[in-house]
Amino acid sequence: MSVFDQLLKVKKQRGAGYLVLIDPDKQSIDDATTLAVHCQDYGVDALLVGGSLLFAHQFDVVIQAIKEECNLPVIIFPGGTRQISPYADAILFLSIISGRNPNHLIGEQVIAAPLLKSMKLEPISTGYMFIESGNITSAQFLSDSSPIPREKPDIAVAHALAAEYIGMKMCYLEAGSGAKYPVPEKMIAALSQHTRIPLIVGGGIRSPEEAYAKVHAGAGFIVTGNILEKNPDVAMIKAFADAIHQGE
Repeated sequence: MSVFDQLLKVKKQRGAGYLVLIDPDKQSIDDATTLAVHCQDYGVDALLVGGSLLFAHQFDVVIQAIKEECNLPVIIFPGGTRQISPYADAILFLSIISGRNPNHLIGEQVIAAPLLKSMKLEPISTGYMFIESGNITSAQFLSDSSPIPREKPDIAVAHALAAEYIGMKMCYLEAGSGAKYPVPEKMIAALSQHTRIPLIVGGGIRSPEEAYAKVHAGAGFIVTGNILEKNPDVAMIKAFADAIHQGE
């Protein structure tokens, strides 16, 4: 079964899926591996590995270490073409559809595609949308992309529909790492009503209650990152997993 099919199965059976982001720049290999094992034990459905930048030459090593200790699917969440590894199970093949920078719509993807083919790495085509979050995030700055205004759900719907009609498998609403405000439920609900592809929502989600609200509004998958880097205890992981899985 493909990783994408596994994600769809999780969404069907549990109402929504819980994804945890591990950033190799923000955690040591040992810390990343320990977090991955805790995620496996306390209800997380898959791991994302990646970040906006990559300062250390340990991307492959981190993924290998995680795979040795953890059976969860490891999906690359790439900040660029340097973040590709044959040791992962799949990669979110992102296109920043909220921006108009052609390099991040198709340029980086053309460079990456032959590498993914040679590595036999499963691509999950995903329309990536920056949503205004009260501050400028690293990903937004580095991609030179303007976010969609948080009070304009109609603009977000139009972009998500375009992604669906082009043939993308998922749509990712990103408030950004350390976002002041998460993606609003009103926007999530509008996209859920008008589109059929699964919605991933991440950025600025700081409590299980917030995660539940996003799922109740229509999110198919919730991503947390910073909150577990600062507080990686198993009780927090389980609380997020329980809230997300009963949020349908």
